[in-house]
Amino acid sequence: MDPSFWASETNNFRRFTPESLAAIEERIANKKKEQVKVKGKTKDEEAAKDKLTPQLDLKICKTLPSLYGDIPADLVGEPLEDFDPYYSDHKTFMVLNKRRTIFRFTATSALFIFGPFNPVRKTAIKILIHS
Repeated sequence: MDPSFWASETNNFRRFTPESLAAIEERIANKKKEQVKVKGKTKDEEAAKDKLTPQLDLKICKTLPSLYGDIPADLVGEPLEDFDPYYSDHKTFMVLNKRRTIFRFTATSALFIFGPFNPVRKTAIKILIHS
């Protein structure tokens, strides 16, 4: 089988950055604009079209499947963009520990003070996911 067929490990794991958060906010805004445009359709048609559910193998507190490759050592405990397409328009990010356990956190401000990139919050997340 052609090795270029498989995605490389560096493409699977992307750090969660302010640019990532801006892209999520843009997708949320576009989704809201689409909902305003389709107000004429019935809600049943719209619900059936947008029925996207979280992937069962990427649930919180489950181990990341080996399909995604090995996590680089420098990304353990770091905020990452979510793999699950369900969360593409949710303000969330995921963090993996050494055992490849999935943790999800919201990208909104914690306690109305600590944003997702605040050093205090990053330290608290590292303590929380430490095995």
